[in-house]
Amino acid sequence: MKHLVLLFSIVCAVCELGATSRVYGHGFAGARFFPATLSTDDPFVADELSLPTVSTIRTPDDGGTRQTDISVDIAKRITPNFGIEVGETFLMLHPHGEESVSGFGNLELGAKYQFFENDEHESIVSLGLGAEVGGTGSKRVGVDTFSTWAPALFFGKGLGDLPPGLSLLRPLAITGIIGVAIPTSASTRTFSVNEETGERELDIERHPNVPQYGFAVEYSFIYLQGQVKDIGLRAPFDHLIPLIEFSFETPLDRGQEGETTGTINPGVIWAGKYFQVGAEAVIPINSHSGSDVGFIAQLHFYLDDLFPHTIGRPLFGVKK
Repeated sequence: MKHLVLLFSIVCAVCELGATSRVYGHGFAGARFFPATLSTDDPFVADELSLPTVSTIRTPDDGGTRQTDISVDIAKRITPNFGIEVGETFLMLHPHGEESVSGFGNLELGAKYQFFENDEHESIVSLGLGAEVGGTGSKRVGVDTFSTWAPALFFGKGLGDLPPGLSLLRPLAITGIIGVAIPTSASTRTFSVNEETGERELDIERHPNVPQYGFAVEYSFIYLQGQVKDIGLRAPFDHLIPLIEFSFETPLDRGQEGETTGTINPGVIWAGKYFQVGAEAVIPINSHSGSDVGFIAQLHFYLDDLFPHTIGRPLFGVKK
């Protein structure tokens, strides 16, 4: 208990140092601030750094493998509405009763174009394209040898335009993603040796096209205090954004049609002027998604607010 009290005190002190009367230019549509969500990608283009994102869950394979991921992601605006992203993950696999293995996952690249923003209705819509570069990670952790393309539509909508009679619902916002993962290879063929006969056997693993979709429902105490009614919250609670994220995928073809997997992730984000911290539980929706409740936590920096005149500004399209 003493350790928990000490940890909470440290978090509160850090939050006081990073707090401000409002959050700045990162992820805004009008008065609505959209935080960087942990499990579904953001609808906006920005200069940002997630360092680190840590997640762990027990996978649904026989016996259950505890998989822990430590990742870093950086996003950089090329123009005010177009940006690129680079990400890398270190994986640690702990199979039940077996020796643990670890290594880097495949390199992940992305690009996003924010083509619509409506400040009055607190709305953002973007198009993006992600790519997992096959064979760039460690074979020890079973990375794919083929690449995967992932075009997607991202959206965000705040409910600040609701009528006065629904004022307590105005702090609500929804962000989400609709996309599809398209592998560059329909199948992978490998050979294994039958332990009983000693003969080589052909193993074929099929790779389906997989729609990926999800959304986050957020309730911003920042918006409540600043745009609806000051109810007297003080730091660090006045900068909290409770949320619940839903992340799913459903293969389309190649013998895996309809096998939906996903998680439901309730949690909270604290957002300040220069950074945010967030944590969520990761709850599998079925036995194919995981065998235990996991968690995800993230420290996320707003480079556009930390370094507005150097690395935090677009490379082109802004007057010097």
